[in-house]
Amino acid sequence: MKGRKSLFPLLLWGVVPLSGCTRAPAFNVFGSYFPAWMACIILAIVLAVLVRTLAVHLGLQEQLEPGIVTYPSLTAFFSFVLWLAFFR
Repeated sequence: MKGRKSLFPLLLWGVVPLSGCTRAPAFNVFGSYFPAWMACIILAIVLAVLVRTLAVHLGLQEQLEPGIVTYPSLTAFFSFVLWLAFFR
């Protein structure tokens, strides 16, 4: 009897992570489903490249150093904002 009582919390902890499983956001592109997160990342990369191009054109490149930290962070920021704006 005692073994069955200790099994319940273990089963409960196994089921709790599954409660968040829902249908993944995707949209139809030429007949196949395209994941929404991938679209957000692609658009975020394009926006980060545009920001870099604008910064170089305006002479602000020195203020955005080091680029190896700045541009991936900017890409992540744009990706999160796009996800929240369009899919949440």
